[in-house]
Amino acid sequence: MSQITSVLDDFLGIFYPNMCQGCGEPLLKHENFICSKCMFSIPRTNYHNSRKNMISELFLGKVKIEYATSFCFFHKDGILQNLIHSLKYKGGKEVGETLGKYFGSEINTSDFSNIDLIIPVPLHPKRQKFRGYNQSEWIAKGLGEIMNKPVDVKSVIRSRNTKTQTEKNKDERWENVKNIFEVVSPKDIENKHVLVIDDVITTGATIESCASTILDVKNTKISIASIGVASI
Repeated sequence: MSQITSVLDDFLGIFYPNMCQGCGEPLLKHENFICSKCMFSIPRTNYHNSRKNMISELFLGKVKIEYATSFCFFHKDGILQNLIHSLKYKGGKEVGETLGKYFGSEINTSDFSNIDLIIPVPLHPKRQKFRGYNQSEWIAKGLGEIMNKPVDVKSVIRSRNTKTQTEKNKDERWENVKNIFEVVSPKDIENKHVLVIDDVITTGATIESCASTILDVKNTKISIASIGVASI
């Protein structure tokens, strides 16, 4: 039966091939959502190997963080932009999970293994209902699976629905996201080292706001991570 199923899958693959969300080429049988060529061609930051890096410097003097990293560099019209676009706007939530797993395998033997739990940057309920899911939650899902860390999507909420950050400058971005998060279950994150995860860091305003809110809880520590970091 397994041989018949395999032959049937191969036959259907001729007419309905699964396509890589990065380059659009057909995937091989062992590949899921992202082909190996794309996955290994995206430029890595390797920031998890250095406590002082572009991400940590971005938050210096703004919010106290333990460690900070991004998986890859985000370039306009690059493969990672295609993947993030699929994740956020084409229903490709599994792309986020896949990226999270690759990311987790790279940072799991670094200082990031010291975290207690993962909190994806929340979406406002209206935005999440419109999209159908929180893209950062799916990244966290893959990350948590590889790192064997719990993912907490209930303790922190986005209490105010804000406009998109896309067309805003640095100062406007911060004003747009200031005081928009709320901790509703402080007991669940007290005395915890929390990894806050987002899809792409540009100015860092959103993730800074989220991290600052969490740090108001007793004895919390924060580390920050994202799949991509844009040129700042």
